[in-house]
Amino acid sequence: MDYRDYNDYELLDYIKENNEDANNIIYKKYEPLIYKIAKKMYKYGKKSGLELNDLIQEGMLGLSKAIDSFDSNADALFYTYAKLCIERKIISAVIAASRNRQKALNEAISIDSTFSDLEYAFKNDTSNPEKILLNEEKKQEMMKIAKTVLTDFELQVFELKISEFSYKEIAEILEKEPKAIDNALQRIKNKLKKEVGV
Repeated sequence: MDYRDYNDYELLDYIKENNEDANNIIYKKYEPLIYKIAKKMYKYGKKSGLELNDLIQEGMLGLSKAIDSFDSNADALFYTYAKLCIERKIISAVIAASRNRQKALNEAISIDSTFSDLEYAFKNDTSNPEKILLNEEKKQEMMKIAKTVLTDFELQVFELKISEFSYKEIAEILEKEPKAIDNALQRIKNKLKKEVGV
């Protein structure tokens, strides 16, 4: 079987019938896309100790999610959906690794000076175990709020910003103009201030 002989929808139908060849073909077909996205994100992930192979593996998991959750009745191409799932999975891995690196280095997570009124939720005081626990609870509470009031794009920007990526890095990662990132951060600030009553 050669993947060029089948379109994505035929392969997905075969996969639903537990056809192992079709499964292998779709992974081989999307391997170059996964590699391209992983390679682009590697420069951000390597700061936190991620290897290119780690990001490729995350991309494969993103593709797996796309295969399992794609709705053929939806008005979207499988390629577009798969690309989105792959990108999100890889970006999430970079964010998680960045947070772990910060935790290991006992760094404070700070959104930036424009978010100083929300900064309390992201401070990391390692001198007092009780404060560590309370701050972790505040972070988790803030993330819950963010997930309910922010759009998918704003949530990605928010997670990258609190993981201390610069405007430029966020713009590159999300393939947006820096002005779009700035606008998103302003919307995020306003939405979160409204929710937490600051």
